[in-house]
Amino acid sequence: MTGRSKKVPQVTQSTVKFADLGGIDSTLKEVCKLLVHMKHPEVYEQLGVTPPRGFLLHGPPGCGKTLLAHAIAGELELPFIKMAATEIVSGVSGESEEKLRSVFENAMSSAPCILFLDEIDSITPKRETASKDMERRIVSQLLSCMDDLSSKISAHVLVIGATNRPDSIDPALRRAGRFDREISMGIPNEAARQRILEVLCRSLKVGPDFDYLGLAHLTPGYVGADLMALVREAAITAVNRAFKSLQESEAFSKSSSEKVTSVPPVAVEGPLEAISEEESAKENGETVEKGTAAKEAVAEEAVAMEISDAPSQEPPQEPPKEEGYQSVLSWLKGSAPLNQEQLEALFITISDFERALKHVQPSAKREGFATVPDVTWDDIGALHKIREELQMAILAPVKHREQFKSLGLNNPPGILLAGPPGCGKTLLAKAVANESGVNFISVKGPELLNMYVGESERAVRQVFQRARNSSPCVIFFDELDALCPRRSDSGEGGSSVRVVNQLLTEMDGLEERKNVFIMGATNRPDIVDPAVLRPGRLDKTLYVGLPTAADRFDILRTITKNGTKPLLGSDVILEDIANKESCSFYTGADLAALVREASVSALREFFSSKDQIKTITVHQRHFERALERVRPSVSAKDQVVYDKMKARFQVL
Repeated sequence: MTGRSKKVPQVTQSTVKFADLGGIDSTLKEVCKLLVHMKHPEVYEQLGVTPPRGFLLHGPPGCGKTLLAHAIAGELELPFIKMAATEIVSGVSGESEEKLRSVFENAMSSAPCILFLDEIDSITPKRETASKDMERRIVSQLLSCMDDLSSKISAHVLVIGATNRPDSIDPALRRAGRFDREISMGIPNEAARQRILEVLCRSLKVGPDFDYLGLAHLTPGYVGADLMALVREAAITAVNRAFKSLQESEAFSKSSSEKVTSVPPVAVEGPLEAISEEESAKENGETVEKGTAAKEAVAEEAVAMEISDAPSQEPPQEPPKEEGYQSVLSWLKGSAPLNQEQLEALFITISDFERALKHVQPSAKREGFATVPDVTWDDIGALHKIREELQMAILAPVKHREQFKSLGLNNPPGILLAGPPGCGKTLLAKAVANESGVNFISVKGPELLNMYVGESERAVRQVFQRARNSSPCVIFFDELDALCPRRSDSGEGGSSVRVVNQLLTEMDGLEERKNVFIMGATNRPDIVDPAVLRPGRLDKTLYVGLPTAADRFDILRTITKNGTKPLLGSDVILEDIANKESCSFYTGADLAALVREASVSALREFFSSKDQIKTITVHQRHFERALERVRPSVSAKDQVVYDKMKARFQVL
């Protein structure tokens, strides 16, 4: 029993302040409004209003929910009681409820104070879906305990809950009078990341020209915990860099001192006298060179004798591997503490952070969607008119927000890219997200569909919630026709109908979400539900068609990096290849396959050749072979269909 009694959370005093938090100024302003009664209870007493009992913090892992709770207690200098929700759960019937009551009694006796329940969703599931009676009893007990806080004596206990999954909490707990307010803490944007980095690096020694804004631009999708891990990794990188330079300087000074001490004994040995006699006997320049060579030979022989006398008999490959950790270990054990001059030269640079980025994975990627893509406009050939339209629809609202706001253009338009497969629709979406520096969620239409009722709709809601948490963000629906077929074509009440309805609802909800952009791509816009294509949703349709001869030439230059990768022979003229009749129905993907097939043909020739050729060059004959193998994705019959589609849907 003594072991169980020790598990009652202790009342502590937090030392974290609001100044230790960065990038959540709007959240702090909202929180401060809910804390008035903790320091000025007379205000609510005068008005005769019950003060707020608590609020719920929700957001992705690592966004700072727990730290904010500590900061509230530290800033107001109030007692802080932290309870991990899982500590309440017990295997003995009735003990979990007793623990919960004791936690609240402890809080009431310490009032005014902050009671923080971390991971509250683990003990407060929806009672209708709870699998055990114990879970239902814990929820009921927590509701009862929070209702008991309405008395004047215990009114100064503020209950803060934290969760990553607010939708899984019992609705009775989320009503007014219990958790009065729900505060969302999303993934920080670029400005917020800059502020977080400034706070984290406040006590660090960084370089004088440290670029916080540039580093914030390199960390899309990172939350506060990720940035803290990045700072820690950068510090380790800086220490390793300093250790390596110290080790190299010590090795250099040691080797130079060895040279100074070891060369004179060799010089005064007997063989040198023979060399001197030989030099004095001969007088031409050739003998001087021989004498010098003889000196070097003697020195090398002496060094070789020293090496051969060494006790180590290991093979020559092993010592370097062993030295790797042996040298580090000897430096750790034997080296004296760094002097003040060495410590002064030690600081963290922006290059240390850039190296650390490779080792720290952002939460957004762990959550299952990509951050800013690595595709740029340089990776795309042709499609210049489409680019301009996309830049105006997505890039301009992000970069020139104030100008758009002044004209009342608050709602970002949705864009549907339609056209034959392989023409670069997905590539365009990635490039525009990269250029604008916003996060990018790629959703394949079929992957949201689920055989269980309600799961497909939940998946759609989750995608939009993630986008709101990661704003500014582009949601790209690939193969939209699979997700949003015409509702009249499918059976009433089918899963596809519910998914379309859910998607329409979420798109309408975006009117107030000014930093979430929607893009879709499809080969069949004619079978997409018309309600999805109306103004306010995907209101602009852009046709991405087959490239012309000039476009094919531009695409080939882009794919081959102007003939450098792969290296093209002087007999290859890309413009002639682009103008060939056999390439008239080639898409961008077909042209990429053509270059790849030509490169493979050159590689086969290289392997079968007995000549020692160092560089592999792709020649015209390789392209001729590739043209025989690669067939166009779109036939002449398909082209007629797409031309009709272009006439019907094209905006550009």
